[in-house]
Order: sequence, then structure tokens, then C-alpha cells
Amino acid sequence: MSVRRLMGWIAVFVSVALALLGIVVFVLGVVIEFASGMTQPLDPYLSPVAQLSLAGLCLSASMIVLGFLLVGILLARQSRQYGAGYGEAYRLIQKLQFPQAIQLLERVLAGGKITPDLLMLLTSAYAYNGQLAKAQATADQAVQMFPQNAAAYMTLANGYRMQASYGEAAMALQTAAQLSPDQPIIWAELGFIQQLAGEQEAAIESFKHAALYSMPSMYSVRVNYYLAQHYLHVEDTQNAAKATERMISTKHGLKAWKSTLSALEGTAYGSLLNYEIEKIERAIGATEEQQQKA
Repeated sequence: MSVRRLMGWIAVFVSVALALLGIVVFVLGVVIEFASGMTQPLDPYLSPVAQLSLAGLCLSASMIVLGFLLVGILLARQSRQYGAGYGEAYRLIQKLQFPQAIQLLERVLAGGKITPDLLMLLTSAYAYNGQLAKAQATADQAVQMFPQNAAAYMTLANGYRMQASYGEAAMALQTAAQLSPDQPIIWAELGFIQQLAGEQEAAIESFKHAALYSMPSMYSVRVNYYLAQHYLHVEDTQNAAKATERMISTKHGLKAWKSTLSALEGTAYGSLLNYEIEKIERAIGATEEQQQKA
């Protein structure tokens, strides 16, 4: 996340906090004013307490308006970043409607709005639809147009992965990691590819990099499965227990990977991913069974 985007979300949370503070001040002021009015005659003028209460109400209303304004700006920036049609194309791919997603993305790109994210989505849609040559060409285009953008190399790696060219995919992701070393998803994807390429030690190092940051559940469950297996192998029980705990707490993330298996059916990568998910589910089941017995 960029510094500007981070500051934007901090501003949203601060405005929400101030809005809640204003509501609290208003409620307390009303209660105090009401309680004092029961013992003393009402003053025709606003008391300091009533004025403070109204000030709290104004603060709350102002912060709510500001919060909605900031959220709207952030969403507008996100829409510009991804490009028009990104969300709809993503939903079409989730529904396995690849030809429709391809038509939509090609139309958006033909309109001149080209971003690494749109090219990545189009690469995936081509690959899932069996158009591997077009997927590779789109991935190459992403790197040519955005040579300093990590997402472009993730697009290239995705194209190679769908063709089972795991060594080339790993090299592309290594470049992405050099460009954005603080992105855990890149390190996680690199580790997954290195596993497929047989580079076990390098994969563990990539997973350790990814685990330094907060990750979405779908990545955390897989990363921590491999880390738990590694720490058990080297008899590091303390770190193995931590990784296992994180794996269990994010097990719901496997649902996201399962949803992609239908699109990957018949591909080498799809078969390997399905086998990996089964191994993780067995590990989770065995761990939960041990915990219940304990």
C-alpha cells in the first residue's frame, strides 16, 4: 500500500473516531442538561453544557460527512488504478465466463486504459480459456509497457505458470520481489512456484519473507503449512507451533483456491494445486483432531 493511500485510510479512521467522540459528548451533554433541569428551573439561554453538547453533535456530523467524502475519493482512485471494467471482468472470471471476460477486457484495453492489473486479468482469462499463446503475448506486453512495475512481472509469471514453465515463472517473480520487496503476496507466489520447480530451500526462504508481513488468509494458510512442515523437519517445535496456529486460524482461505480449481481443470498446475490443497486439509484435520484429544 502506498504512503498516500495509507494516509487516506488513516484519515478515514480518525474522522470516524472523532464522529464517535462527538456523539458521546452530545449524549453526555443531553443527559447532564436533562438531569440538572429536573432540580433547577430551565434557563432561557443555552447553558455551557448544552453548547458543548451541540458542538459535539456538529463535530460528529462534520466527521461523518468527511469520512464518506474520503472513502469516495479512495474508491475513485482505486477505480482509476484498476481501470474501468476490472471488477465486472473479475466477477465473470469467477463465474468461469471467460469469453465474456475476454471481450470486456479487450474492449477496455482498446479504449486506451491499460494498467498492469488489467493485463494480468486478461492473461489469466486467456490462459483459463486455453488461449496460451495470447496469454503469453499479453504477459510480455505487460513487462514491455511497465518494466519497473512488480505487477507486470507477476503477470508474466502467471503466464509461465499456466504453461508449467515454473523456472521462468520463478525468475519473473524474483524480479517482482526486487522491485517490491515489502509485498508478501509476491514472496508467497515466489515460494509456491519454487516449490513446483523443486527449489525447496529457496521456497522456504521466500515463505519466511512473506510471513514477516500480514497476508490475506488464502496466502497465509498455504505459506504457514509449508513453514510448519519445515520447522517440524528441523525440530524447531516453537516456530512449528506458531506456524501451525496461523495455518489453522486462516484455514478458510482454502475456499478461495478451491474456487479456482474448476477453471484450472485439465492443466498440470491445476492438478498440483488440487493435490496441495488436499495435503493441507489433511494436515489441518490431523492437527484439530489432536487438539480435541488434548
